[in-house]
Amino acid sequence: MRVRDGEAVTMTASSRNSVNYQRFGELVERANPTGDIWVIIDNLSSHHSVSTRAWLADRPRIKHAFIPVGACWLNLQEAWWRIFRREALAGQTFADAAEIRQATVHATAALNRRARPWIWGRPPPPPRHRRRRFVYCL
Repeated sequence: MRVRDGEAVTMTASSRNSVNYQRFGELVERANPTGDIWVIIDNLSSHHSVSTRAWLADRPRIKHAFIPVGACWLNLQEAWWRIFRREALAGQTFADAAEIRQATVHATAALNRRARPWIWGRPPPPPRHRRRRFVYCL
């Protein structure tokens, strides 16, 4: 997901390995043709494998920023995945991988139509107005 406008790129894959991660990186690269691409990721082994590091060496535009272990709230993908799961997968039963792929495409298109810049965290609490002070006179 691009934080600046909320647009997302999704891909279905049979496993979370280096080859599929690199295929996804190519999709992200095509979706963002200019400028640097900062990818904020967790410490999954496919994100820093030898083949992924070699793949990244050929693509200087793509830069990785790793989230510290134990700081999952910093991982934007977790929050977006919750929204995506509710949009695409909640209450659904799928017969095969093709149906999952189709649901993913439709949900991504729906989420991208109403995309907005992403803001981490909760909105600030409303201001507390001062309560009237009553002074009792005897």
